[in-house]
Amino acid sequence: MSYTYVPWRLPLDGRDPDEEHRASTPLELLFDLSFVVAVAAAAASLHHELEFGHFDGLVPFAMMFFGIWWAWLNYSWFASSYDTGDVVFRLVTFVILTGVLVLAAGVPRVFDDDPDFKIVVVGYLIMRAALVPMWLRVAHDSPGVRPIALRYAAGITVVQILWVARLGFPDGAVGILSFISLAVAEMAIPYWAENSIEEYTPWHVEHIVERFSLFTIIVLGEVILATTQAISATLDGHGLTWDLTGVIAGGLLLVLSLWWIYFKRSMEECINGRNGFVFGYAHYFLLGSVAALGAALATCVNVVEHDAEGIGPTSAALCVSAAVSVYLLALGSIHAYGDRSFRTMTGPVAIAALTFVAAFIGTALTDHVGLSVLLIGVVATGAVVDHQVRRAPLTTG
Repeated sequence: MSYTYVPWRLPLDGRDPDEEHRASTPLELLFDLSFVVAVAAAAASLHHELEFGHFDGLVPFAMMFFGIWWAWLNYSWFASSYDTGDVVFRLVTFVILTGVLVLAAGVPRVFDDDPDFKIVVVGYLIMRAALVPMWLRVAHDSPGVRPIALRYAAGITVVQILWVARLGFPDGAVGILSFISLAVAEMAIPYWAENSIEEYTPWHVEHIVERFSLFTIIVLGEVILATTQAISATLDGHGLTWDLTGVIAGGLLLVLSLWWIYFKRSMEECINGRNGFVFGYAHYFLLGSVAALGAALATCVNVVEHDAEGIGPTSAALCVSAAVSVYLLALGSIHAYGDRSFRTMTGPVAIAALTFVAAFIGTALTDHVGLSVLLIGVVATGAVVDHQVRRAPLTTG
């Protein structure tokens, strides 16, 4: 019997960006699963808003998802460069895990008529502030990237102070504008830091791509779980109907098609040079749309069982189309950046438009949401089939 000794502290002098067979660690997978708890909380709150026709619930959802996504992205990128696997690194990761659980606990309060951001901000501060001492360690252990590390540490510290100050701002337009301003400031930190000198943090391209891919799969799995729970509750009360069957079949086609579309090409080629900003930032919309899709499908189930107030079949179907469209456009932008060509966006834009046509046709023909969701799923499946046909190898003989 053998055991693995974990060193207490190793120098943060950077991983090899060309390391072969770099893969996600068990700690990173635990990290992802913990963050999905917060994603589920945000999606559940959005679902509650949509089923009552409160479309303004998209605003707090976008805010909450930004906090979740940004904390996840920054840790993942840092770990790709400096994960030593030592005790200190593990403990810092556990602190961030605690922060995301605190944030998840505060999510429902943000969706109240009188939103309360205090718990969410505390959770967010825990996640972000935990990286400050790690960047200071990098500044000490890696002289070559010291200016970058110090800029990260300073930038994170200043912006977190501003998040606390924002708690005193009034709700409404002022609150939204202040949030957007600080979100932009957060996203500017990596650009400001990484462009301070010619050196760069040694993140691993293949590892980063795998991290984003796995998190996308986990969030897609959350969509399946949320929809299944909603369907199960409906079956208990009303049994299986043609309308519900359409939602089930369409939802399944959507999840499987979105998975297929995500992995239809190598993402490594979409990170030109070592500039990962477009790749990383576009995933805010991609991952957020997946979470929103779960809320939209659950709302469609509510419409089927006549348990939704303030939203009808057409509006519910359009919510599904909107979520799928954002996903397609976000993924298309990543591919277009990799190709250095806007022509790559032609397909995603066309498919996105067809999902809205499908939503209108379905409810126009039956006045039920099931056919619309099914048709949207067929459109997404058609995109997969088209991709396969276009790229099938030529045969002779």
